[in-house]
Amino acid sequence: MEIFGCMFTIAFVFLSSVSQKVFPSAVDSIRPPQSLSDGGTLVSQRLIIRFELGFYTSGKSNNRYVGIWYKNIPVRTVVWVANRCDPINGSSGLLTINGVDHLVLLDHNRSVVWSTRSSKQAKKPTVQLLNSGNLVLRDEEDVNSETNYLWRSFDYPSDTLLPNMKLEWDLKSGLTRHLSAWKNWDDPSPGDFTQGIEFDPQLNSYIP
Repeated sequence: MEIFGCMFTIAFVFLSSVSQKVFPSAVDSIRPPQSLSDGGTLVSQRLIIRFELGFYTSGKSNNRYVGIWYKNIPVRTVVWVANRCDPINGSSGLLTINGVDHLVLLDHNRSVVWSTRSSKQAKKPTVQLLNSGNLVLRDEEDVNSETNYLWRSFDYPSDTLLPNMKLEWDLKSGLTRHLSAWKNWDDPSPGDFTQGIEFDPQLNSYIP
């Protein structure tokens, strides 16, 4: 989402479970050897409020990013950016799953610009854009693949807090989930302001 200064946008979205609609022609996932090239998109399924993932240009710059936005809103409203610190020049970017089951973003030289990290390998890796706007990497061979994610975008927020996304300090994994403002209208890289939870070991408690 394009914001300015210290403005943080928290998207409180009412996801109706009553008037759900199925869009069979929309693709919400990729599996090896499939890839997503610039111009292609993934679209979440079934809900009236839908999300779309694809390549886009931010503001007046010529840089290309992979992001997630609301598909239903005419003015593109970006809620998550993968390569927010490493934009791509040109429209030859490629999003794919590599040989070690990581989701990777490649530039025109097929050099890795951005990638996910997972301690586990998948027998049948799949990348899917969920109805919640969460992009996940999972193993279809796992009987609990609908909940056991190898990686998910909700663990790495950009500047927008979506429903079911948490801001927290995970002591087990050491992962800190916080929001960070865009640097400016055209640059989604982290700016000067963040919002999250800080852990104080001396107090042994969480401080907002």
